[in-house]
Amino acid sequence: MTPDDETGGREALTQRYPGLEVLVSDPANAQTASRANLASHITSREEHYIRTHHRTPDIDEDDWTVSLTGLVEAEAEIGMDELRCDFPTESVVHMMECSGNSRAYFDPDAEGDQWGDGAVGNAVWTGTPVRAILDEYDGATDDGRWLSAMGGEAPPDKDVFCRSIPMAKVVDDCLLAYEMNGSPMSAEHGFPVRLIVPGWFGNNSVKWVEEVRVMDEMVNGEEWTDRDGQDYTQYQQSSYRIVPQQDDEPTRHESVDVFSTHDQLQDDELSNAYLFDQLVKSLIIAPADDATLPASTVELAGVAWSGEERVERVEISTDGGESWDDAEFVGPDLGPYAPTKFRYVWEPDPGEYSLCSRTTDEAGRTQPATISDPEEGLRGIENDQYPWNEKGYGNNAYLPHAITVEVTA
Repeated sequence: MTPDDETGGREALTQRYPGLEVLVSDPANAQTASRANLASHITSREEHYIRTHHRTPDIDEDDWTVSLTGLVEAEAEIGMDELRCDFPTESVVHMMECSGNSRAYFDPDAEGDQWGDGAVGNAVWTGTPVRAILDEYDGATDDGRWLSAMGGEAPPDKDVFCRSIPMAKVVDDCLLAYEMNGSPMSAEHGFPVRLIVPGWFGNNSVKWVEEVRVMDEMVNGEEWTDRDGQDYTQYQQSSYRIVPQQDDEPTRHESVDVFSTHDQLQDDELSNAYLFDQLVKSLIIAPADDATLPASTVELAGVAWSGEERVERVEISTDGGESWDDAEFVGPDLGPYAPTKFRYVWEPDPGEYSLCSRTTDEAGRTQPATISDPEEGLRGIENDQYPWNEKGYGNNAYLPHAITVEVTA
């Protein structure tokens, strides 16, 4: 791509998504332009982040089918009309976060686009529950099975974007979604159909799904490293893994029985955690960073989210993490995978303050304070530190997300 092409691509993407900051236009990667955009209970598509690995395909939904293959009684080609009309319809509110969100806070820099705080968004996703499709075609849904979802965007010379999801999660609440916030989703968000894995990092919600395959294990091995001349294992077994500085490549596994990302990070037997469910996290969204405030009553506002467990507590520090006080929850409960809004009333004296928020979920998992140094070689969360890793995945440390304000007399 020439510089002129990139400039033109950025301008076109910005016109379609005026609430986004474009990191790169081809493939399209853009984050919400301001933390303030997360104040709404539902993030508009114009402000919802976009993460793309290859081209954005131009798809005629009338010709699009999803292939159901693998351990099923009868393999099938499911068209969009059948998907919409012949199965139940469900909706879920899901605060989806890119696993590379907050990569820009790693020091030294981690590989990849330098996402700040904006690769996250809360949307209503509507579609067909995957369990209904598996029931219709008598798919094997026993615990221990996996469903591998394959995207249809990769050119012939590129790795296919494929993710394997444990069957227990698939039959619980996964959707093949065809609507975002009540309308057909845009091309960049996955039109005409994407997998939605509620509460899990966005890398699991495969866009432009063209095949779902019921399997005994995750995609792995020679059968999948060269299937029709393409590698289907890259984005499951190599990318989206926690790889510390001392490792060249992550250890590949046929299957795992621990699906919590947090628990995998604490598992000595699993050296390179997979990015599955989201980690507990929060952001202060008002006031803005570097704001100047009068010495009067100030209301701090923010948003917190987690993975499989709900947010239970949010604490606020006005002194850079030295002391903490509880925030209060505000707003409606939109479901287990929706964000939690919080507020904190503060009466500061004149001075400069470092404000941060710290969240704990129902399982007692709390945000760590900082990111470790690469030389420490951490594989999991230890000593209040999140592990530095080669791709900068999963950062939920609270101090890098602190904001600075000045209070004047």
